Amino acid sequence: MPVRNTPTMSKTQTTRRTFLKNTALAVGLPSIVPASVLGLNGKVAPSNRIVLGGIGLGSRGRYVLSRFLKEPDCQFVATADAQRERAEIVKRLTNRHYENEDCKTYGDMHEVLGRDDIDAVVIATSDRWHATASIYAARAGKDIYCEKPCSMSITESQELDDTILRHGRVFQAGTQRRHVDVFRLAVDLARNGKLGNLKTVYAGIRPPQEYRPDLPAEPEPDPAEINWDRWLGPAAWRPFNRTYCRGRWRHHEGLHASYALPEWGSHTIDLCQWAVDADGTTPVEYEWDGETGYAKYANGVDLVMRVAGMTGGGGWIEGIGSCPVRFEGDEGWVEVGDYGRIEAGNPAILEGAGFDEMSGGDPGKHVRNFLDCVKTRRKPICSSTIARYGHVASHAAGISWKLGRKLRFDPATETFIDDEEANRMRSYKRRAPYRI
Repeated sequence: MPVRNTPTMSKTQTTRRTFLKNTALAVGLPSIVPASVLGLNGKVAPSNRIVLGGIGLGSRGRYVLSRFLKEPDCQFVATADAQRERAEIVKRLTNRHYENEDCKTYGDMHEVLGRDDIDAVVIATSDRWHATASIYAARAGKDIYCEKPCSMSITESQELDDTILRHGRVFQAGTQRRHVDVFRLAVDLARNGKLGNLKTVYAGIRPPQEYRPDLPAEPEPDPAEINWDRWLGPAAWRPFNRTYCRGRWRHHEGLHASYALPEWGSHTIDLCQWAVDADGTTPVEYEWDGETGYAKYANGVDLVMRVAGMTGGGGWIEGIGSCPVRFEGDEGWVEVGDYGRIEAGNPAILEGAGFDEMSGGDPGKHVRNFLDCVKTRRKPICSSTIARYGHVASHAAGISWKLGRKLRFDPATETFIDDEEANRMRSYKRRAPYRI
């Protein structure tokens, strides 16, 4: 187990080093133990390692896991997945890295959450499971790194944050662009007055879409290979179709959050929230003109949600990259995307601004921040509370798009003002027994 805010050790307490030495002497073994056990020669002692488990690690989850495996002060020991093949891939990847056979696989996440030796979990399922699995993990006393979007609805965003705070867990949403230098620079310029008074922030999004009809029924597989009931989890029941399990669950009701708005909004609306210094609030108005969304913060700053390419040129400036954001003030603007470039309307804005050109998709620094916070018990850069408000904004925008009308929103109560239909859409109904 990692050392967490450990007080000064009294004389009656036994350190791991002393225990190992005394045990060796008692059984007649040499008192020399490997440097890796004692944390010497750049190694991290097992007593100071954070022990990790995984839940639902597909292609994105394995990429995030590869960044955890690079960190010497954590040890990945177990993974759970409703699809046996995916769990086996994670096991092989992990055991190859550690050159052992220690990683265990499970079909039920509760078997990972029930292990006393596991300190934290990495959750990278698809949307429907993120909040529910994170709540289960928090109740089991685990810290959590969860991919985004972290919730299926406004109320799930609230439930997730409330649970994390109640149980005192460390939670990091996988919004890794908060640790990418070019995005951080753009946010700094927006917040420190270099653009003048901030007027408008732009979030690149995918076009919102209506939900698709269920796929045709196919014979259910052996539950030992794919446990369909567990794969669906809290989502409403529907017939099995293998295509869902191959990543084609997007744009299906109950599987994909809020008409696709939170999927990309959790990247870019999150960054706009940060730039506006709105990590503890949301816009107060939402409306749409076709595929372009407009929102307004109480301080008068406008948020524009505009479709931008996810590949190729990406942003509104050719070659800026995917997940673009643009911040405009009365004295200039900046735009940045995943290709490590930043552009400004006035070149003087960028004078003396140094940054590392790093892809927006690399979660390495974000992972490091999470591990450090597990040890210190500080809040990471995208805590459950910060994720809550960015996700609420994304869900509210999705509801406005679906209803096709302007909505007013109260960030204090996280409810729509004088609109019962919109308020009924704030919730996500979980299927039994996958309730909280």
